Amino acid sequence: MAMVLAAVIAPPSHLPHAISNSDSFTHHRRLLLFLNSCTCISQLKQLHAQTIRTTSSHHPNTFFLYSRILHFSSLHDLRYAFRVFHQIENPNSFMWNALIRACARSTDRKQHAIALYHRMLEQGSVMQDKHTFPFVLKACAYLFALSEGEQIHAQILKLGFDSDVYINNSLVHFYATCDRLDFAKGVFDRMSERSLVSWNVVIDAFVRFGEFDAALNLFGEMQKFFEPDGYTIQSIANACAGMGSLSLGMWAHVFLLKKFDADRVNDVLLNTSLVDMYCKCGSLELALQLFHRMPKRDVTSWNSMILGFSTHGEVAAALEYFGCMVRTEKLMPNAITFVGVLSACNHGGLVSEGRRYFDVMVTEYKIKPELEHYGCLVDLLARAGLIDEALDVVSNMPMRPDLVIWRSLLDACCKQNAGVELSEEMARRVLEAEGGVCSGVYVLLSRVYASASRWNDVGMVRKLMTDKGVVKEPGCSSIEIDGVAHEFFAGDTSHPQTEEIYSALDVIEERVERVGYSPDSSQAPMVDETIDGKQYSLRLHSERLAIAFGLLKTKPGMPIRIFKNLRVCNNCHQVTKLISRVFNREIIVRDRIRFHHFKDGACSCMDYW
Repeated sequence: MAMVLAAVIAPPSHLPHAISNSDSFTHHRRLLLFLNSCTCISQLKQLHAQTIRTTSSHHPNTFFLYSRILHFSSLHDLRYAFRVFHQIENPNSFMWNALIRACARSTDRKQHAIALYHRMLEQGSVMQDKHTFPFVLKACAYLFALSEGEQIHAQILKLGFDSDVYINNSLVHFYATCDRLDFAKGVFDRMSERSLVSWNVVIDAFVRFGEFDAALNLFGEMQKFFEPDGYTIQSIANACAGMGSLSLGMWAHVFLLKKFDADRVNDVLLNTSLVDMYCKCGSLELALQLFHRMPKRDVTSWNSMILGFSTHGEVAAALEYFGCMVRTEKLMPNAITFVGVLSACNHGGLVSEGRRYFDVMVTEYKIKPELEHYGCLVDLLARAGLIDEALDVVSNMPMRPDLVIWRSLLDACCKQNAGVELSEEMARRVLEAEGGVCSGVYVLLSRVYASASRWNDVGMVRKLMTDKGVVKEPGCSSIEIDGVAHEFFAGDTSHPQTEEIYSALDVIEERVERVGYSPDSSQAPMVDETIDGKQYSLRLHSERLAIAFGLLKTKPGMPIRIFKNLRVCNNCHQVTKLISRVFNREIIVRDRIRFHHFKDGACSCMDYW
């Protein structure tokens, strides 16, 4: 291309520095044609040099030509684009916007987008237009620059751009990214015009904040105006994953297969979201089927499957798939991959393997351990009874341990009977980390004192909870029947079919007692004083009510899926194993930590959770 440029653009010998007026239009047109055919920055630089030598800076076509040169360079060499920009007298809004957009899209110059916007305001020679604001708001969102974004929002209102749908979409995304869901929803509610992108952005915002019900409600309302696209389905899949709504997640998958072309159906990101949804909704089988049907898989796809195996207690499969990913597929694992691998070791109690994978992550793959990796290792060691080693890991961490790590240590101290003094120290650390309102700490500490027959201290813990206004978090379990979620709290009597549910509980209790069930009253709530009261309260734990309802409302042989907000207690774990055998049902329970698959009187966790 360089030789062609030299032959076609080079000026005649009698006009060494400029093109005659009669030929200027043709010359500028040729330059523009060559610019449009540029394929690399080196070609652009040659053309830029020809432009400087052969055109007049005062010619109106030259100004347009420079705007195209700036646009091309901003896409390929941002440093060179700044040089071009500084050579232009009185750049117009297109030129400012091109440079702001390039900075907003860059990996390391996003702050320059905001700085350029401020320069644009200070110079005052060019007004912002509707294309300026989405670019600079994108940079503010990435940098979590809430104050700067709010000032830009004020400018939008001042200049009357608050009815522009593209700007409002950017505002919704900006506020949601900066953790101001209320502001994001406020902008959305005031929009006089909405596009499909508007709905996708606000639905995704609610999903990322864990407001899954609100996201699904917006999805239902959205369908009155727009047909969902792939981005919508991805957000809905994530919402279903958070709620454990398998039926709606399956509907979203079927919708995708029916409505979209092959490229969208085979989209890696979208299919990975569906794999993740199936894993989190308790159907590892469907997740695995979809994973193997994917024509292309990336690291995130493998991570979703490894994490899915891990949370379902399929430890060997998680480690096998990690090996396949790095050896067969030749993919480089990332930090999330090792969260899944270390979690698998933790769920399986594989101490030596966990130590080895942690070391491999650091030495072989040069991945800097993050808090989640240390948390997995600490929990693995502590639950295996290696509390001193776990404390050594905590003391050598390059960052402060968080609430999760201290709670893991406290829980391990209680289960391992590590002694009152160490348990008290761990409890103090937890209370310091979360502000003294964590009810679980008081419950665990009460059990430590009770096991040591320190009844006065048990009473002291209860009084302390009352004085501080700490209320034990109620257990809540949900079950989905025919697409409708039913929630149960411990001791719940609010369900319309309460009478049938409690009758079913009596039948369950009678049948599991026949095969040797005996309630463990130590798992009963602190408020129950008598043995009879404790044993009665155990049968009213939220998952027991949900299981009874599931036995009533699902066909024989169908799996029962329960989602619980707290960890399953030892007593409910034992009785659910017996229920699965006596009633010949697979019962899948997702608690706060992991999935438990109860089948034929056994659990996938092998009683280690």
